[in-house]
Amino acid sequence: MKAVTITEPGGPEVLEWTQVDDPVPANGEVVVDVVASALNRADVMQRTGLYPLPPGASPYPGLEVSGRISALGEGVTGWQVGDEVCALLTGGGYAEKVAVPAGQLLTVPQGVGLIEAAALPEAVATVWSNLVLAAGLKEGETFLVHGGTGGVGTAAIQIAKALGARVVTTVGGPEKAERARELGADMTIDYRTQDFAEHGPYDVILDVVGGRYLERNVRALAADGRLVVIGLQDGLTAELNLAELVFKRASVHGTTLRTRPPEQKAAIVADVQNKVWPMVESGAVQLVVDRVLPMAEAGEAHRLMEAGLHMGKILLVTG
Repeated sequence: MKAVTITEPGGPEVLEWTQVDDPVPANGEVVVDVVASALNRADVMQRTGLYPLPPGASPYPGLEVSGRISALGEGVTGWQVGDEVCALLTGGGYAEKVAVPAGQLLTVPQGVGLIEAAALPEAVATVWSNLVLAAGLKEGETFLVHGGTGGVGTAAIQIAKALGARVVTTVGGPEKAERARELGADMTIDYRTQDFAEHGPYDVILDVVGGRYLERNVRALAADGRLVVIGLQDGLTAELNLAELVFKRASVHGTTLRTRPPEQKAAIVADVQNKVWPMVESGAVQLVVDRVLPMAEAGEAHRLMEAGLHMGKILLVTG
């Protein structure tokens, strides 16, 4: 098969579409013939050498795919060769084939095309596991998501709105603000000219930025507020006034989906299938796809993501 390899840590030019060995399904795994994969910020960090791979992960980037099952490993039940699926991965999605634990497979929601389904698993599982399972977002609470027009942000706005929250998001410019409002955001804040902390307080904040945002995030929390940090784009360290945290009875969660053990991922995927897929099928949560590029042009896709001009997901197709 062919896969996108990282020849060495560096810029988008180090991504190479090349011949590699086919995957072999281990016990409890299936092989999926990939139709499409989707970009995530972790792919960029992996390419630059800033994201150490979890033990046993594929060296090829790609955390979600859609496609058809072509082989079953020992012990797999409930799935058949030929089934159309989308899947949450630990890596390896930028390829023509990928081995996936059966517990990380999802059906393709009704009304969603097979290519477009690649935009769902990572973003939706990330949002659901953090908003609901970690932060316990409730109806009537105020929710802030940073980067509301990215892959995670577009999913977070819609899921939070479907749960009955008041939704606020930071965006970069009027065009992105308009798109965020179309998706259900009640308020948009241009991070280039406005301070989101002045528009709080927020019961739950989902932060994909990290770094210097920590202090302002905590300052912006309501009493008993919950901050969930899932991204480190602005850096790995920050200072925090612990008194602000203590007297608000606030909490800070740091989480990542990729390094969770398979049984945790399977539980999250099952919850997504049961509770989020009905939102997708009803239209309450819509896919937001910026563009579709050939897998061989993964480098160009990374350039687009790093430029920050996209809205929603960038997809890569094998055919």
